[in-house]
Amino acid sequence: MDKPTPRIDSDSVRQKVRDGYGKIAATNPMSYSAGVSCCGSNPSASEQLAKHIGYSAEDLAALPDGSNMGLSCGNPTAIASLKAGEVVLDLGAGGGFDVFIAGQKVGATGRAIGVDMTPEMLAKARRNAATYRENSGLDNVEFRLGEIEHLPLADASVDVVISNCVINLSPNKPQVWREIARVLKPGGRVAVSDLALLKPLPVEVAGMIEALIGCVAGAVLVSETERMAGDAGLVDLKLNAKAGYVEAMVNWQDPLYQKIALHLPAGAKPSHYITSLEITGYKSAALVN
Repeated sequence: MDKPTPRIDSDSVRQKVRDGYGKIAATNPMSYSAGVSCCGSNPSASEQLAKHIGYSAEDLAALPDGSNMGLSCGNPTAIASLKAGEVVLDLGAGGGFDVFIAGQKVGATGRAIGVDMTPEMLAKARRNAATYRENSGLDNVEFRLGEIEHLPLADASVDVVISNCVINLSPNKPQVWREIARVLKPGGRVAVSDLALLKPLPVEVAGMIEALIGCVAGAVLVSETERMAGDAGLVDLKLNAKAGYVEAMVNWQDPLYQKIALHLPAGAKPSHYITSLEITGYKSAALVN
């Protein structure tokens, strides 16, 4: 039987995440560790990771320098199948990586909005936006300061919600899924890439601060993710576990995953516990907030 998520101090978790990602935003990318990780990597490693999880060379070439910080565990813009003219919201936008890719896909008649709770990340994204506008000729992106549990958007105002390795960081995930349903237009869709658990983590791993910032310790079971999204009113849910991401982290000798492996039972691998998960679904046309 699946174990429920343990009770945690929400404010403490949120502050640790904000502090951790504030440091990532302020750090010189070339001083990052040689590893590739959800908690940040150097430019060459970030590009290697992005290509491995499905971003095209064309998408990456058009990005402002510094917007890809290796914070991805999937490609939500791809599974969202974005169309010209759509309004897209990215939860936990970081330096703007997926917002800039989404902006090019929705074009001049669409809009891509990023929300992030870390002021340093927001400042970085807004600086990158100036480069994006200059390079693309598009003025269709914006970034808002806010928590993903309390989105600074009106009800039924966006066509698509995307998120890349962020919901696992929230101490109140049911509220995040309710907010996704609230801001989506009836018939709108969600496309999320996140880390999830195949079985509960050992206590030693679940308690690591670096594993929390690295998107592992805050992850919940795949079944729990599906339940929360369904309880929020999302329908036609599809969850696709992709083991390749975690296996790549191990093969690339990512420092976080090396440390996790040291705390696992004999013969166990990180991929036995952790997976990259694609989640897609829709807001029912009959659902009223």
